[in-house]
Amino acid sequence: MKIDIHAHFVDAAYLEDLKRVLDLEISSTADGKTLMRHNGCTLAWTRSDMFDPAERLRDMDKKAIDIRVLSVSTPNVYPWTGAEQIVATRKVNDALARYCRAHPDRFIGLASLPLHDVDASLQEIDRAVGELGMKGLAIGSNVAGPPLNDARFEPLWAKINALRLPVFEHPMFPKDVSDLNEFELPLRVGFVFDTTLVATRLIYSGIFERYRDFPYILAHTGGALLMILERLDNGYRLFPDCRKYINKLPSEYARHLYYDSCAFGAPALMLAKEAVGSSQILFGTDDPFIGSDDAHVTRLNIPDADKRAILGGNARKMFGL
Repeated sequence: MKIDIHAHFVDAAYLEDLKRVLDLEISSTADGKTLMRHNGCTLAWTRSDMFDPAERLRDMDKKAIDIRVLSVSTPNVYPWTGAEQIVATRKVNDALARYCRAHPDRFIGLASLPLHDVDASLQEIDRAVGELGMKGLAIGSNVAGPPLNDARFEPLWAKINALRLPVFEHPMFPKDVSDLNEFELPLRVGFVFDTTLVATRLIYSGIFERYRDFPYILAHTGGALLMILERLDNGYRLFPDCRKYINKLPSEYARHLYYDSCAFGAPALMLAKEAVGSSQILFGTDDPFIGSDDAHVTRLNIPDADKRAILGGNARKMFGL
């Protein structure tokens, strides 16, 4: 069984509302993309085939992908505020649940949460998992509010841990992109920074020390996290602040997290294999935005058993399939 854990739900109603909320600039490209731009950078983009479930199923069949795990991509529901964020979350979760129910053997949904309101987020977990059949959560690297290690989120992590819900971290634009206004740098570099930052915060703040029972998946093979583990370990050795909430090296916590294969490059994936082992790596394509096949995994110079684990075995265990 081949399971793609990094794929996205593209919903027309969500995008129309997003255009309104952020007053996005809309433009088209010669190759058929519609770009939704904010402050000079592309925040989201679409093609017509992204909205067609039949086309997406044909693509899965062509690539021999059995199941895709779908989540809402950047910027998720975080541009909405107050009660509007709760409404937007329920709407997009309902739409994703309908999409998955139409093809229950091919799609798994990860719920979004209205994280500006922790109590509402706790209620939405119950609704999304208990009523809608979602199999986990999608949480952004930042949520247009306090960092995810802030004390107000402690009940959230406690509930996620108690339910052993998989959490897929997807990068968001960094909070300040005012100096990244060319070459699509918020997408190309900002994503890597923000993923690395949230993982480092959660490790140092002791989230993975206090809550050890849920799988946490970092998109894009963890950004730069695996490259800087020795630097983080040196912080632990040198500075009291880096030891305040944890009692072992940051690299020890990092080895228990999960990483998708969406770095795509062989050197990056081999680094991940060396740093955390094939048991912690999950196949992803970033469909429909990148839409890779499995070649970035199958071409790796690793044992076939490791390839099978990455391509589906690890995800099958995680999601109880």
